[in-house]
Amino acid sequence: MIYHIIWDSQPRDFLKKLDNRDALRIINKINQIADNPYRYLEPLAGIKSFKLRIGKHRVLIGMNEKNKTMNILVIGHRKNIYKYIWKNK
Repeated sequence: MIYHIIWDSQPRDFLKKLDNRDALRIINKINQIADNPYRYLEPLAGIKSFKLRIGKHRVLIGMNEKNKTMNILVIGHRKNIYKYIWKNK
């Protein structure tokens, strides 16, 4: 079953700052995994979210099984993304 994708404001703003090639790569990957997201996602310890690795970027995703939605919470470079997790714990 295909999951509906919901984009928060931080990921949209982050993608606007990236060059087009990287932004399209991230968007295409997220759209591709919507059919079977758990095959690609890794659970995060300490918070009820998942991460998706796309090259040097990481995407934090919240899943809602009841509504079949993927909430794209945060996108960032791999060296900075985990600071977000600790800051919002």
